[in-house]
Amino acid sequence: MLREALRGCVRAPHRFLLKLHLDHTEAIEESIATIDAEVGALLDPFYEQVAQLMTMPGISDVTAQVIVSEIGLDMTRFPSAAHLISWAGLCPRNDESPGKRRSTRLRQGAPWLNVTRTQAAWSAARAKSGYLRAQFLRLKSRRGPKKAIMPVAASMRTAVFYLLRDDVDYHDLGTDYFDRAD
Repeated sequence: MLREALRGCVRAPHRFLLKLHLDHTEAIEESIATIDAEVGALLDPFYEQVAQLMTMPGISDVTAQVIVSEIGLDMTRFPSAAHLISWAGLCPRNDESPGKRRSTRLRQGAPWLNVTRTQAAWSAARAKSGYLRAQFLRLKSRRGPKKAIMPVAASMRTAVFYLLRDDVDYHDLGTDYFDRAD
């Protein structure tokens, strides 16, 4: 189909430019493969922790690698999961004065971690079932989808803290967790 579209229009200068573009694309693909191999070699000692993080819905291998590289594996530097959530920038500000409520925006956290936390939370919220999806749907009706995704991301960071601290796999609480009577 591409040949039919280009028949009669491609001359020597066009072929030259197309060859340059193809060579450039191949060089970029080789560079990406080299980077992937280097990252894989550097993360090889942490393969078990990356595999544990991947048991959580919404976390892919790249997301797990970013989490391990940004947060690290030593959870003793965070006294609790709340400290990790605060460090990651998932705590809303509580800026209130008598009679005035100011911004409750989230503060800036680690830049690479911010991107992956949101993508992972959206992915977990779109899963077929599970606690994270149930949490998102419960909050979405009151707050809207963009504000409901941040508590899901915070729940995921809490789970990451316990997964890495206790060296266990992810255990989902279930879709009906909020419907259970206490």
